Amino acid sequence: MTAVAPLLRSASLVLLAALLAACGGGQTPPVAPPSAGTAADQSGGHDDHDDHNTSPSSTTIADAQAEAAGIVVAAVGPGTIADEHDVQGLLAPVDGRTAQVTARFPGPVRALRANVGDRVRAGQALASIESNLSLTTYSVAAPISGVVLSRQVQVGAVAGEGQVLFDIGDLSQLWVDLHIFGADTQHIMAGVPVTVTRMTDGVSQSTMLERVLPGTATASQSTVARAIVLNSDGLWRPGAAVRARIVVASTPAALVVPLSALQTLDGQEVVFVREAQTYTARTVQLGARDAQQVEVISGLTAGEQVVVQQSYVIKADIGKAGAAHEH
Repeated sequence: MTAVAPLLRSASLVLLAALLAACGGGQTPPVAPPSAGTAADQSGGHDDHDDHNTSPSSTTIADAQAEAAGIVVAAVGPGTIADEHDVQGLLAPVDGRTAQVTARFPGPVRALRANVGDRVRAGQALASIESNLSLTTYSVAAPISGVVLSRQVQVGAVAGEGQVLFDIGDLSQLWVDLHIFGADTQHIMAGVPVTVTRMTDGVSQSTMLERVLPGTATASQSTVARAIVLNSDGLWRPGAAVRARIVVASTPAALVVPLSALQTLDGQEVVFVREAQTYTARTVQLGARDAQQVEVISGLTAGEQVVVQQSYVIKADIGKAGAAHEH
């Protein structure tokens, strides 16, 4: 027994050591925290990704290139927004400024001294007719100065008493009969400004609406508003169609920009502000507008230089820069 006891104690110590060793080997070693460099790398990688997805909003264009591209800038400032109506109409001679030349006595026409389109003066002889009553020749004169609009007789023809030989019109002024439709007829009235434009060459003339005629044109169911244009160049021709813009009212605005300044970038309306040779897209909040300009409620301040012509060139240049940035 004395010899066995030490052996049992030795065996127990060996078994205990083995069990402790087994338990120690099963523990999971602690994980080292990430180094400062690793965290910075991760943060830096995230920022690069954000920069990659951010589109540029400005571009730099040298003055010479901008001038060659037709880019024009102007200072932002106050203006007016007009309540305008675009209509069409026809030119016509003014009543009281036309006259007919007639034969006083019946007889054959011996001579004609004017053709259509000729300018004549009051008292100028236009025709000679041999009277069947007296067998003498008498002259027929122009009652007013103007342009010969029509000639309705030929040499050798027999003119009847009172027959119209010529129509003469003083075309130094013409009526513009503008056709107004629908609800517009309720608030367009005499005295408001109107700009009349020739369709042949785009020349415009500013005048006033003289009157709105009573009644309604049967064929078109329109109301006729009438203005007068001056015809000093003779190119406003009776019967020709014209365009006109009637300004019913004007509202002042603290800041306005022309419609040509507006572009859409990333789904927002922007204008391009120039500082030195840099053009930057500026998001703007817009208000009322008319056919030429729009009110700016926020996004700009008075005096800033905004691209007002060829703004699409700036947009295209920014778009190219964005495409290069994505690659």
